[in-house]
Amino acid sequence: MICYTIDAARGMFEDSDILVSTDADEIKEVVEAYGLPVPGLRPPHLACDNTPTVDVLLDFLSKKSEDIPDFLILLQPTSPLRSTAHIREAIGLIHKEVDMVVSCTKSDANPYWNLFEENPEGYLIKSKKGNFARRQDVPPVYLYNGAIYIINTKSLLINKSLQFEKVVKYVMDKESSLDIDDLFDFKLAEYLINKI
Repeated sequence: MICYTIDAARGMFEDSDILVSTDADEIKEVVEAYGLPVPGLRPPHLACDNTPTVDVLLDFLSKKSEDIPDFLILLQPTSPLRSTAHIREAIGLIHKEVDMVVSCTKSDANPYWNLFEENPEGYLIKSKKGNFARRQDVPPVYLYNGAIYIINTKSLLINKSLQFEKVVKYVMDKESSLDIDDLFDFKLAEYLINKI
């Protein structure tokens, strides 16, 4: 999966601009065999299952004394159907006021229509109040798909979080938005890649 991400990044950037962060020797070996150097393994405190991605990004920036980029582009390997064209289009949405450009897909689940929460009495209530008679009338909502995060470095260093106020969406189609979380997603990705 990581090679698909490297290919997408190489369509836009030189190898010297691409950094793979991993704590696994196996992944390091695969990446280096693919021709991309890996400067070192991620330190153990940044290699836990519950390590926030923002901590990895902040660690990377803390080690750069110069040439700190204006934006970091985070490409997770669990989104193998994201392409160079997607990255290029997302980069086109950057402007000086933006904290982050993030890839997403239009969600079929909607808090005004078919998403519910349990109230203190144990009954389901709509997550967001609204008086809509048809699904087609509810405001559209978007789901981060995990494929592309273009993060304003200055905003990241100030905020120390990926929860920003000035976020611009880059909408991708459903098929390209596949994010691999489990074996079913992996098999679906294999099918879609082989179909292309």
